[in-house]
Amino acid sequence: MLFKVANVSQLGQFDEIIDVRSPAEFAEDHIPGAINCPVLDDEERIRVGTLYKQVSPFEARKVGAALAAKNIARHIEERFADRPKSWRPLICCWRGGQRSGSMALIFAQIGWPAHQLEGGYKAYRRQALQWLDELPGQLKLRVICGPTGSGKSRLLQALARAGHQVLDLEGLANHRGSVLGRLPDLPQPPQKWFDTLLLQQMRGLDLERPVFIESESKKVGFVSLPDALYRQMHQGDCLLLEVPLAERVRFLLEDYDFYLQDPEALMRQLGFLKGLHSGEQLEAWNQLIRAGHFDTLVAELLAKHYDPLYYRSLGKHYPQLATTAPLMLDSLAPERLDLAAARII
Repeated sequence: MLFKVANVSQLGQFDEIIDVRSPAEFAEDHIPGAINCPVLDDEERIRVGTLYKQVSPFEARKVGAALAAKNIARHIEERFADRPKSWRPLICCWRGGQRSGSMALIFAQIGWPAHQLEGGYKAYRRQALQWLDELPGQLKLRVICGPTGSGKSRLLQALARAGHQVLDLEGLANHRGSVLGRLPDLPQPPQKWFDTLLLQQMRGLDLERPVFIESESKKVGFVSLPDALYRQMHQGDCLLLEVPLAERVRFLLEDYDFYLQDPEALMRQLGFLKGLHSGEQLEAWNQLIRAGHFDTLVAELLAKHYDPLYYRSLGKHYPQLATTAPLMLDSLAPERLDLAAARII
């Protein structure tokens, strides 16, 4: 074998990580910092796979080899022609098989000290899941609690500006964690890529310092939190926010202004509450939307839906809140949050 093999523990030893899987595979998840240079693109991969199943492995390999050679040649010409002889690339595919082996072989014949990732992406994913299971238990979490509209995410941002360590789960998930939490024109990451982003942040934390995190459900939109992190959140120290109802309503109208510009979208999202509230209640809320009475709508949603659910969940998962002194905030203006963050130790 002209090329060498490396394992997941050696990822940091290479100048570049080249993921040769198809664009769709790469988009679902990949090693942080890797670049995508497909040996077979999405359509080509389907074509070769169909030949393998319906005709024969031999015919599939002939077609696959021709496509791979063409694609590898293009990558060399367009992306790697200026790399020096000392350049050390690590090449990975799904499980360390023919796709990465083909590119590693050609690179080694050129003269680059190319390595293939042993076990491919699957080996990285196994290690990532192990880290996601082990690392949360080492974090000193401080959980920011408070009902919807109490500015938990904004306080988290203020804490980051003040130099504290934070884990912004909603930021990573591109979702605000409720039935109305979907952000316009901003899709959520696939579950595996969310895991990778979260792991990347956790591995960069100082384990000797507190880490502030917002209280969340097991799912943030369509992505789920790792079990170990979810358990650790419920064991962490808590910080309970108390904000007047009028300020919460004002803040939510400001924070979710995109729904005010698209009432039909707001009514569609509220439709997901069917089964939790009567048809009559949902229609009453829709009438408030049609009439533009958004302040009344928000106040009712807080009183009849969000607050009862949230406080039941808090009592179940955070019994330590019973002895936690609340942090009173009369305003969620940025300067007020920055002042509060500066006082938190």
